[in-house]
Amino acid sequence: MRLQNRILMLFFASAESETCQQFAPTLHDFFKQLTDEFYVERSAQLVLLYISLDQSEEQLENVLKELPKKSLFLAYEDPYRRELETMFNVKEVPTVVVLRPDCSILIPNAVEEIIQMGPDCYRNWLEAAELIDRNFLMKEDFENKSMRSFSDPVRRLKYKVEDEKKKKKKKKQRRGWGGGGDEGEEVEAGGGRDDKDGGGSMW
Repeated sequence: MRLQNRILMLFFASAESETCQQFAPTLHDFFKQLTDEFYVERSAQLVLLYISLDQSEEQLENVLKELPKKSLFLAYEDPYRRELETMFNVKEVPTVVVLRPDCSILIPNAVEEIIQMGPDCYRNWLEAAELIDRNFLMKEDFENKSMRSFSDPVRRLKYKVEDEKKKKKKKKQRRGWGGGGDEGEEVEAGGGRDDKDGGGSMW
């Protein structure tokens, strides 16, 4: 599983914990300042998932009221909540496990970092996770020429295979096409790679 170029925050907490109750508003502000367009021009590449360690669905809902509307959560009846608790070796609450896009652990518990640094710590996460920052992608990065350069090796392989098939077919049929046909086909195929639509057809 990959997170499509996003950092994931797993927030383990319980409504019964007074420390969690105190931290929830801090986490709310932290996430909102990074993702709400009232504060930033573009939302951060950040996802917040609440993993409830509550004893009832009512408690879960009480914690959710303190979290941003954009945050996600696992349903109370979802057994995966406890599996994640074990998987990430959660020993105390609150715990915020920060994951890279490949789901490897970036920070085992970022609670203190969030409290002390606030939104500034996100930049450190961004660099450590080696994310492609969407804020710095220029229009030129999406031009046809740039996109074609990524697929050119695949297209060249396709043309090579098609040319080999044509050569074998010509030998089998033993038709005389003037000797220069193969070269002409290669030139035409090369021209196809420069077409703006980048289509797979040589014609």
